[in-house]
Amino acid sequence: MDSSSSVHPRPRFSAATAYRLVVVTALGFASGLPLALTGQAMQAWLSVSGVDIATIGFLSLVGLPYTFKFLWAPLMDRFELPWLGRRRGWLVLTQLLLAGALMWMAATSPSGATRFFALLAVLVAFLSASQDVVIDAYRTDALHASERGLGSSLFVLGYRGAMIVSGGIAFIWVDPAQGGGWTWPEVYRFMAGVMVGAAVLSAVALPRLPLALVPSSVPRRDLLGFLAVLAAVAVGVFLSDRFGPPIAKALLGGWLASGAMPTALQGKWIDLAALMLGIAFTLPLAAWAARAARFETLLGGLRSYFSQPGAAAFLAFIVLYKLGDAFAGSLMTPFLLQAMQYSTAEVGVVNKVIGLWLTIGGALLGGALMLKLGLWRALLLFGVLQMASNLGFWWLAVNGRDVLPGLTIPAFDWGFVKLLHATPVDGGLLLVIAAENLSGGMGTAAFLAFLMSLCNQRFTATQFALLSAFASVGRVWVGPLAGVLAESIGWPVFFLVSTVVALPALAMLWWLRDTVRALEYDPATAPADD
Repeated sequence: MDSSSSVHPRPRFSAATAYRLVVVTALGFASGLPLALTGQAMQAWLSVSGVDIATIGFLSLVGLPYTFKFLWAPLMDRFELPWLGRRRGWLVLTQLLLAGALMWMAATSPSGATRFFALLAVLVAFLSASQDVVIDAYRTDALHASERGLGSSLFVLGYRGAMIVSGGIAFIWVDPAQGGGWTWPEVYRFMAGVMVGAAVLSAVALPRLPLALVPSSVPRRDLLGFLAVLAAVAVGVFLSDRFGPPIAKALLGGWLASGAMPTALQGKWIDLAALMLGIAFTLPLAAWAARAARFETLLGGLRSYFSQPGAAAFLAFIVLYKLGDAFAGSLMTPFLLQAMQYSTAEVGVVNKVIGLWLTIGGALLGGALMLKLGLWRALLLFGVLQMASNLGFWWLAVNGRDVLPGLTIPAFDWGFVKLLHATPVDGGLLLVIAAENLSGGMGTAAFLAFLMSLCNQRFTATQFALLSAFASVGRVWVGPLAGVLAESIGWPVFFLVSTVVALPALAMLWWLRDTVRALEYDPATAPADD
């Protein structure tokens, strides 16, 4: 037998291969659908319900489960549900629970029961993150080596298509003058029905995988470790909610009252300080619980990462690189709907549909340019472009709409979505969204290449999950500060601040230039030792 054929197997496109690829595309759609329902779509629902900007910023924290999903991922790998197998069992369960949680959200008023609405959104994010864990594992197990390249592309296609539905087409559905006048609760009920359909397909249509060995480590210890961390977080949240506000008021109340700040806004800054105090108390408590319960899945990965030279500096850069982009983007939907008074159909078409394809185009362009620029120069150039794109929102906030000539999208009816009337698109909005999404896509391409360079050459696949979690810190945690800041200083100054926030990452990148350049030339073609 020719050895070269065993090393580089020629892909065989059979009916079974085609079926697996169709399944992976459908799983990508199921994975992408819930993301906007706790992100941009939820922000739009909150905006039209009259919820203030600061509260919308605080509610960005509902995305925390996406950051910490590596904590319970090993448990889903080690424990098997009956009847459907390890992967399909967890997948059907999470999708059915997602449908129930979305129905519950649809029955809850975001303005009348904001705290309970936020808890339901956290539940949706937790179940969505859990679904992602199972889908990633199933995709890895189901695809053969020769199918993984095309399978990954089709998965991303399904994922992006779902984001267009829940984060773009849904905006057109709820426009009273254009898309038929759906309400946001009706949209969420419809998405719940889609998740029920996904669960049925997962149960009956997914190919059954061959039995795989369960990891040999002690699952009981990991389960106890996870429960200990969960209990510590619950205690931290309870104590922070009870004692955080009075402590924050005692620390800041006098200083805030001495200025000319309105009383309502003083309360928002006190709430923000209470949140920061709660985080400062809860995270060390959770770390102590993990050590006390010997949660080795978490502690071992962290120890291994921080034993590497320059690990702390790389970690700081990972958190900072997309921070300015996340700062401006965290409140983009309420800015466009509330401050700029664009219609939901206009925002859906430009920001969610056109913008998403521009992001994909930016990622492809960034990948092509990286072949010429190399990793360090690409990170620097794309980082500067990301920072500059924030100035576009400053320009829009200062000059308003209808400054630049735009275009008109003709009326259409595609059955599942329609525009009853031709929709004018503001030229300024189109220009700013194009710049933001193109530069953001380019920056994301370089940033993911940087993470993969760390993973491939210094760190394990387990640590890549940790690095990805750290990379999402800015996107999730910046919202509360952004909301209070936008109400305090106004939108134009807010977007100037978001531009300045991007500078520390560029300074750190310059400081790390030799180390990052070394990643470009580190031999990556040699096979890794298992």
